[in-house]
Amino acid sequence: MRPSQLMTVLEREFVSAEEGHHTPVMVWGPPGVGKSQMITQIAEKHSVPVIDIRLSQMEPSDLRGIPFRVGDFVEWSIPAILPNAERHGTAGILFLDEITSAPPSVSAAAYQLILDRRLGEYRVPDGWAIFAAGNRQGDRGVTYTMPAPLANRFSHFELDVNLDDWVAWAYAHGIDERLIAFLRFRPELLFDFDPAHNPVAFPSPRSWEFAHRALHKFAGQPRLLVETLQACVGPSAGIELGAFVDNLDKLPDVDAIVRGETVPVPKETDLQYAVASALVGRAIRYRETGEAQEVYGRIIDYAGQFPDREMGVMLVSDMHRAIGQELFNVPQFSSWAKAVADVMLYDV
Repeated sequence: MRPSQLMTVLEREFVSAEEGHHTPVMVWGPPGVGKSQMITQIAEKHSVPVIDIRLSQMEPSDLRGIPFRVGDFVEWSIPAILPNAERHGTAGILFLDEITSAPPSVSAAAYQLILDRRLGEYRVPDGWAIFAAGNRQGDRGVTYTMPAPLANRFSHFELDVNLDDWVAWAYAHGIDERLIAFLRFRPELLFDFDPAHNPVAFPSPRSWEFAHRALHKFAGQPRLLVETLQACVGPSAGIELGAFVDNLDKLPDVDAIVRGETVPVPKETDLQYAVASALVGRAIRYRETGEAQEVYGRIIDYAGQFPDREMGVMLVSDMHRAIGQELFNVPQFSSWAKAVADVMLYDV
């Protein structure tokens, strides 16, 4: 399932916790594709806490608590890490990350917690959703086969990598436009992991975020830049990104395009991706200004100049995902849409 669809599922399951029909969700996927980050985004959207429990770091008795004597009986102290309405709030997310890395003896301790939302006398507050995530057995992680009784306590979704969803996330989080352009140019490198070779550094949504940081930290040290990019995303992808960035000195004047000046479209495909990504970035920066509509119109006009119309559609599609429905109010939009109606690729 693509990330945007899974986010919708997680959002609905979180809301359903207060409505009384929440189903615990298990998210499967290879390393570095953003499973944990998606859970965090749901929590941030609703301004609720996430309690992250790593069962792989626990003993079977850690969830149950410590027994103590009260008169002739033994009672159990509830672990402070478990959700408590008074301490943590009436709503939140109990996140069992890396659950497939926990040995069966530990994961068995969570059976009652996941399905019945209780452990002995302890009960999970009604407004708390239960989500879990883990790697698949073929991903070369430390994993155990999920026991059938545990698996049957979840609804299961496998997270796929989707470039359009990643690009939308990247623009929203200020990822370097050069990096976005590179992955538009080389989409197969968004995630390139071969568990049979067990690489140390490899391209993934997580490691491309590391590369984004490296582009800024080592921008003034070109000799180190390529090596640090390789350290983030692997030797081949790091070299390619370094060469792509070096070639951007031939990029047209993006600000001149925004000002409405006549600027020819570059002939090189990689530069076309780069200028398209840069223009989406400019659209985002002008969004809250009084010039937004004019700038959007000039960018749409430029999109219509690409010799490959699909490139222009990609540019406007990314801009639509970044700035939303207000794009449809731009006078140039309707005439541009009619001109590319037969190759329209974006969803509205």
